[in-house]
Amino acid sequence: MTPTLFFIQALNGLQFGLILFLIAAGLTLVFGVMDFINLAHGVQYMVGAYLVAAFTAWTGNFGWGLLLALPTALAFGLLLEVLVFRHLYDRDHLDQVLATFGVIVFLNQAVKFIWGAAPLNVPVPEILSGSVEIADGLLYPVYRLAIIAAGLAVAGLLYVLVSHTRVGMLVRAGATNPQMVSALGVNIQRLFMVVFGFGAMLAGFAGAMVAPILSVEPGMGDNILILAFVVIVIGGIGSIRGAFLAAILIGLVDTVGRSFAPNLLRFFLDPATASQTGRAVAPMLIYIFMAAILFFRPSGLFPAKR
Repeated sequence: MTPTLFFIQALNGLQFGLILFLIAAGLTLVFGVMDFINLAHGVQYMVGAYLVAAFTAWTGNFGWGLLLALPTALAFGLLLEVLVFRHLYDRDHLDQVLATFGVIVFLNQAVKFIWGAAPLNVPVPEILSGSVEIADGLLYPVYRLAIIAAGLAVAGLLYVLVSHTRVGMLVRAGATNPQMVSALGVNIQRLFMVVFGFGAMLAGFAGAMVAPILSVEPGMGDNILILAFVVIVIGGIGSIRGAFLAAILIGLVDTVGRSFAPNLLRFFLDPATASQTGRAVAPMLIYIFMAAILFFRPSGLFPAKR
């Protein structure tokens, strides 16, 4: 375990955490404001990746592909809200889980029908290709730094939007007491639609940003959805601040833990056993971390006040 390797893995964890935040931010708002469990949120992350792949191939430029993918992801999210999810808001959580699981199955098959089952590759934009020296002899990919910068910029924009605008005030009030917001004359249906569409666009943006470094394939949003739910449970349902902090912590625990768990266990076990046990324990670390947080803070780090 060297300081250089730890620093690299910490940067990777920060990048992963910011991607998780982009997904979890919309999910926690939808859950907190609308009390709606949307298992199909990970599919919108997948759709964002496919959209940027398609538009990049069409325009020949990743920047134009991203600019076209974002409004399309927003429109797609609003379409799903109008056609499917709007009819589930007054249903119980079991109905919401079953219906949104059906949306997952349908859209996973739809992308296979449109783009095929083979993974798609999106080239890293030329301006962001290569590596940059961030310390003596320490190189790091420019595109991964761009993901970190974009994630931090979106987090800052969300903070300003939620904390210092009228729409943000309504969102925070909706997460605290949606019945009172509706009673005061706010069109709660329109608020729900705005929150849902914005959450879908954030998930699509996350998918678009990781497309050049991951394979774009059917079902790519399923596993990351589980981690997004872990983030909102740790951070507190309905809390953007909690989602940001929890996402960064989860990204660091997962990335650093997978890299160093076998090495740490060698202090207590023989090398072969430590390596095998470390590989088995590393994927469990985020869930152990979640259990520890919930033991001391059952409502999460920053739950929305009700």
